Amino acid sequence: MTSEATGETKFSDRVAISRRMRLQDAAFFWISWGSAAAVVLVLLGVLGSLVWDALPAFRAFGLPFVWTEQWNPAKGQFGAAAPIFGTLVTSIVAMVIGVPISFGIAVFLTEICPKPLRRPIGIAVELLAGIPSIIYGLWGFFVLAPVMQRVVQPFLINTLGDVPGLGILFSGAPYGIGMLTAGVVLAVMILPFITSVTRDVFNTVPVMLRESAYGMGMTTWEVVRYIIIPYTRLGLVGGVMLGLGRALGETMAVTFVIGNSHRISASLMAPATTISAAIANEFTEATTGIYTSSLVALGLILFFITFSVLALAKWLIGRAEKF
Repeated sequence: MTSEATGETKFSDRVAISRRMRLQDAAFFWISWGSAAAVVLVLLGVLGSLVWDALPAFRAFGLPFVWTEQWNPAKGQFGAAAPIFGTLVTSIVAMVIGVPISFGIAVFLTEICPKPLRRPIGIAVELLAGIPSIIYGLWGFFVLAPVMQRVVQPFLINTLGDVPGLGILFSGAPYGIGMLTAGVVLAVMILPFITSVTRDVFNTVPVMLRESAYGMGMTTWEVVRYIIIPYTRLGLVGGVMLGLGRALGETMAVTFVIGNSHRISASLMAPATTISAAIANEFTEATTGIYTSSLVALGLILFFITFSVLALAKWLIGRAEKF
């Protein structure tokens, strides 16, 4: 009787444990589903609110709102072309400057830097990500802008201003502020993000591949070019797109140094504005419904630009995985 009772107790314990594990698994399943659904619902809620509040602007101006440059709140005339142009140009300038430097830092930290210095230098680079954007804006306005006005922009005007085709990008007066200065500030801001991701994916390359390449007589450049970059191309695309997303949505740092002018100019030195800067500067001044709706419409356009960048990143990663 004792052995039978003991066996029944053990069986009931196993049944209870099994029931508890099933309940825990079901709870985990539904919590995971709920978390994923909450993210989608929040995203759809944000999109829906933007579309609803932007409808008056699109009803008033139609699709030409997207490519109209004029922005005159006094006359009730609004167009998104200048902020869109400024957003794209400053982000492109930031990527042109920031991506090569980030890759260079990552290559230095993983392939060239002495081991005792790798961790301190890596931490110093990553600390840049913790600096508030308004601090970057103050630095850009009080330190970088005067240097750009007195040294960099006059140099570019004198050396590249007369080059056919290229000179139009470096024409005009050296204001110090403008799209070029904003692009430089953004480049500094995206450096730690791209560098951190790039360094981490470079470290995933098996040591055997590196040692085999060096053993065959490859130089450091050849190892990076033919071994490391092909092996880590998916991670590199992700890091670059992360930096681009950061550059597209930056507000305060750009507001300080871009000049906040609603006009389109081919010169990188001309004052301009971005979508984020325009919203931050003018939202408190929007006293009419059409004014507020136009600013929300700018936010909706920025939403679609960011979404398009992420979709492009996914497409590139999928294409790389396929081939």
